[in-house]
Amino acid sequence: MPESNSCKRKDQLKVRGLWIFSFFLLLISVPVWAASRGHADPIAPVILGVTGILFFAVLGKFAARRFNQPSVLGELLMGIVIGNVGYWFGNDFIEVLRQGPAIFEMVDYALSGEPLPSAAVHALGQNDSVTILNILQGPGGAALTQVAQTVDVFSRYGVIFMLFLIGLETSLEEMREVGGPSLRVAVVGVVAPFILGFMAARVLMPELSIDVDLFVAATLGATSVGITARVMTELRVTHCQESRVILGAAIIDDILGLVMLAIVSGIIVSGEFEIASTFRIIGLAMLFLWVSFKIGPYFLRYVINLVRHLDIGEAKMFISFLFVMVLAWTANLVGLATIVGAFAAGMILHDTYFRHWGEIREHRVSIKDLISPLEVILVPIFFVLMGVQVKLESMYDPRVLSMAGGLIIAAIIGKFISGYFAGKGIRSLPVGVGMVPRGEVGLVFASIGKSLGVINDELFSALVMMVIVTTVLTPPALKFAFAYCEKKQRISD
Repeated sequence: MPESNSCKRKDQLKVRGLWIFSFFLLLISVPVWAASRGHADPIAPVILGVTGILFFAVLGKFAARRFNQPSVLGELLMGIVIGNVGYWFGNDFIEVLRQGPAIFEMVDYALSGEPLPSAAVHALGQNDSVTILNILQGPGGAALTQVAQTVDVFSRYGVIFMLFLIGLETSLEEMREVGGPSLRVAVVGVVAPFILGFMAARVLMPELSIDVDLFVAATLGATSVGITARVMTELRVTHCQESRVILGAAIIDDILGLVMLAIVSGIIVSGEFEIASTFRIIGLAMLFLWVSFKIGPYFLRYVINLVRHLDIGEAKMFISFLFVMVLAWTANLVGLATIVGAFAAGMILHDTYFRHWGEIREHRVSIKDLISPLEVILVPIFFVLMGVQVKLESMYDPRVLSMAGGLIIAAIIGKFISGYFAGKGIRSLPVGVGMVPRGEVGLVFASIGKSLGVINDELFSALVMMVIVTTVLTPPALKFAFAYCEKKQRISD
C-alpha cells in the first residue's frame, strides 16, 4: 500500500507538472498571438504580457516559500526558467524581453538617423540583430516592443518603491544608535568586497575596461538585510548582540553601497576617471543628501498643508508618491541613481508629518500600508524580468564560469571577514555570515549596470549567479553559525 500511494503521488506530480508546463507555453504565446491579430485596443497585448509575468512571479514566490527560501530567489529562478525555455522554443515575446535594454538602445540609434539594420548590429551584435529584426518587422512587432517597454517601466517603478520602503523603515536615529561595531562591520563589508571584486575582474577578464571593473566591484559591496533578518527571526535570535550588529551594519551598508553606486555610475556616465571628477561626484552625492534632509521636511510640510482638505488615505498616497518621484528625478538630474533619491525619500518621510488628521495611532492607514500593494505587484515583475534576461547559453563560455566563480569567492570572503572587525565580546562568525547575501540589492545594482550598457550579457549572468549562490547559502550557513557559537559557548561555560 505505501508503494502504491507513493506511485500515485508521483503520477499526480507528473500530471501537475505537465499541466503547468503546458499552461506556461500557452501563456507566453498569448501576447504574440494577440499582437499578430492587430486588436483594436492596443493596450490588450500589454495587459496580457504583464499579467503573464506576474503570474509566474507568484508561482516562483510560492515555490520559494515551500522550500523555506527567500521570495526573491523563487522569482529570479522562475524568470530564468521561462526566459530560457521560451528562448529554446523560439517564443518571440520572450526573445524581445530577453534583449531588454539593448532593443531600446537600438531604437535610440535608429531615431538618431542610423539605418535600422546598422542600429540593430550596433546595439545587439551580429547574431541577435537578425533574429530581433525579423520579430520586430513581422506582424505585431510594434506591439511586442510596446509590451517589453511597459514591463521594463513597471519593473523600474518596482525598484523605486522597494528602496522607498526600505528607507521608510530606516531612520537617522537608528543609524546613530547602532554604534561603533556596526560602523566597522559596514565599512569593511563594503570596502573589502569592492577591492576583491575589482581584483577578480582585473585578473579573470583583463580585457574589460576600468569602468566595468568598478561597477562589478560596487555590486559586490551590496548586502540584502531582508534575507538575513528573516532567517534571524525564524531562529529567534534577533535579541542577540550579533543580530543587532548585523542589522545596524546593514543599515549603514545600504547608505555606503548607494553612495558607492552613485560615484561609480557618475564616473561611467561622465566618461571620466579622474580624482577631480570623483570628488565632484562625491560632493554632488553629499550635497544632494544634505539638501534632501534639510529642505525635504519644509517641502513636505508645505505640500501637506495644501492637501489638508483631502482624506487621510488620499493625502498620504498623493504626498508619498509625489515626494519619492521628485527625489528620484532630482537624484537622476544631478547624476545619481534614481534609487538613491527613493531611499532618501523613505528616510525623510514618515507618518508624523500628517498630524493635521489627528493622532498617528488613530490613522486608519499608514504610508507603508498604502505603498506596499504597489511594491507587491511591481517588485516581482522586476525580479522575473531580471531572471528572463539571464542567458544560460552564455554559461557555456569557460570564461563566464570562471568569472562567476571568482566573483562568488570574492563576495563571500569580502563580507565574511567584516565580522572579525565587530570587536571584542561579539561572535564574528554569525556577523560575517549574516552580511553575505546580496539578494535583491545585488540584482538592482547589476540591472543598473546593464541599463547603462556597462555590463554585457555574459557578465550579467555571472553576477546573477553570484547573487543566487550567496542568497541560497546564507540561510543554512547562518543557522549553523548561531548553533555552532551556542554550542561552543556552552562547552566553554
